[in-house]
Amino acid sequence: MDEKKYSLYIISTPIGNMDDISVRALDALRECDFILCEDTRQSMKLMSRYDIHRPLVSYHKFNESKTVDAITDRLISGETACLISDAGTPLVSDPGFILTQRLIELGICFTVIPGANAVLPSIIMSGFPTEGFFFRGFLPKGASDRQKVLSETLALPFPAVIYASPHELVKLLGEIDRLSPGMPLAVNKELTKLHEETFRGTASEILKMLPETVKGEYTIVTAGAEAVKIETEEMDDEEIKRSFEKLTAEGIRGKEAVRILAEKTERPAKELYDMLMKK
Repeated sequence: MDEKKYSLYIISTPIGNMDDISVRALDALRECDFILCEDTRQSMKLMSRYDIHRPLVSYHKFNESKTVDAITDRLISGETACLISDAGTPLVSDPGFILTQRLIELGICFTVIPGANAVLPSIIMSGFPTEGFFFRGFLPKGASDRQKVLSETLALPFPAVIYASPHELVKLLGEIDRLSPGMPLAVNKELTKLHEETFRGTASEILKMLPETVKGEYTIVTAGAEAVKIETEEMDDEEIKRSFEKLTAEGIRGKEAVRILAEKTERPAKELYDMLMKK
């Protein structure tokens, strides 16, 4: 393991292909006193694969606030630990932030052993420019916050990576189609696994490519607002009002609905705002 001894090693684990783990990571897992993991049953698969026999301690988003004191007490006493998530890199849409903040407050040394994550493979597989991009992760659950965050993400001038569970993928693509129908996307399925696949096109095009039953883990990469080709449409005031009512009924905020219609009709946003929002 490292010549310098740390109290905590934050370790990336495979996101699919079990061979995607470093020698340094395996050394740390074999030599630590205990391993913090989201789901001990899931982590046991990795431990068994590499013949690692260290105590596993449950550490997940539902108990991290309650367990942080006990964990830091053990580290202060001289024990060393490894932190892993079910897959990928801890703290990237996974638990660990509360623990690292406490370690910084207490002056306890920790380090990161890098490795697999879904973010970089997603942006590379997309074929979009990689000079700069935004990592969004999972969207909020609440409808209002979700629409706000998604709208802001789609308005970015550079690519963005969004995580999507299989049960919400179709819904999310439908939302993107309503908010930005011309947005080029890349949807990555089961990265690093046997059935890895990337679908490219607009949201409506990709929806037609997907199988009837959506399974597996997915990431969505948006190309950025500058890549969108807006198809304009002639609409009179009454048609605009009906479209506005439809968009807001779907949960899209008023100002965002005005922006969408302004782009679609090539009419000034202030003009539409005055007509639609001011009573």
